[in-house]
Amino acid sequence: MKRICVFCGSSPGTGVEYLKAAQHLGYTLARKNIGLVYGGAKVGMMGKIAEAVLEKGGQVVGVIPKGLVEKEVAFTQLTDLRVVDSMHERKALMADLSDGFIALPGGLGTIEEFFEVATWAQLGIHPKPCGLLNVKNYYDRLIDFLDHTVTEQFVESEHRSMIMVDDNPERLLSKFETYQPPKLDKTKWILHLSNKSADPISR
Repeated sequence: MKRICVFCGSSPGTGVEYLKAAQHLGYTLARKNIGLVYGGAKVGMMGKIAEAVLEKGGQVVGVIPKGLVEKEVAFTQLTDLRVVDSMHERKALMADLSDGFIALPGGLGTIEEFFEVATWAQLGIHPKPCGLLNVKNYYDRLIDFLDHTVTEQFVESEHRSMIMVDDNPERLLSKFETYQPPKLDKTKWILHLSNKSADPISR
């Protein structure tokens, strides 16, 4: 893997553990000679992981929309800062530049960005690994919900398994290295379920 995209908050969260986790992931990427792609800000979790990668001599690509350059305080000392026109362009470019995706703790934007690329993986648009770095059990309730989507038959178990989880960056990246996307056809699966449960209300 040449580059990993990391989604994370522009806030530091409630405790130093979150910032330390961002720093640890940044150091790990740099040590493994894996470049960082992220949202281009110099504040919060975003700034901490970028600083960590740069501190260890790693490569960082930041991608930020014009409208957020001042609001999110763009990190102008990056290896490569790309200013784009929209959020849609930001997400598409980050995905194109990356060989995998990790979500550190973050807010609505972090979750939305991660699940967009996870959905693309489910649809076979890309074969890249997606993982949650579960710092301080931050994503426990979300993981429970994902399991619930399988129980309620809205998500196939093979698709659920595409979202890898660990609280240690080294272990998560090791999982990335051996990741193989499932060969399950989403369209055929939907048709199968539709035929299986055709008009259940009328029964």
